[in-house]
Amino acid sequence: MYCPFCGHVETKVTDSRLAGEGRQIRRRRECLSCGERFTTFETAELTMPLVVKSDRTREPFDEAKLRTGMGKALEKRPVGQEAVEEAVSRVCHKLRSLGEREVSSREVGEVVMDELRRLDEVAYVRFASVYRSFQDLDAFREEIERLRPHARRREESRDQLPLLPGAGAPEEPPVAPRRESERRK
Repeated sequence: MYCPFCGHVETKVTDSRLAGEGRQIRRRRECLSCGERFTTFETAELTMPLVVKSDRTREPFDEAKLRTGMGKALEKRPVGQEAVEEAVSRVCHKLRSLGEREVSSREVGEVVMDELRRLDEVAYVRFASVYRSFQDLDAFREEIERLRPHARRREESRDQLPLLPGAGAPEEPPVAPRRESERRK
């Protein structure tokens, strides 16, 4: 790593830590020539697949375009920016984990709709109406009917305790059994 101050080629790492939710390594470095210190960040370079559009043209996956599309669907809805960023991150992760060099725009749209369904049903219907080119009120009605079983399952699960630890509310820490001498007090 070249020193950004004097251009010397030799620097030493004085500290390394995880950063960015474990997705980066932050390194403090010191130039062996001028003694200046600076910080570098190291991240894995993961390539996203090319998107094959319906007209067979290919274009690089554009995370900003994804964020804009989801943002339009979520406009004026009670969903925080952090939740949107997490959803965008999940979409990117799902597409990357397919392991394909190319993915159809239809597949991208389906993954986005799955995420929007979890975030906000109104945003999901908005996105689906554009994505699936709804032509009339019946198309909206059919999509809403398809959405109802998901909504019922979500409502039912709110009334139940989770089966697996960490699946719902935070689990209480286990309480150690008290000794006989402690019970008498």
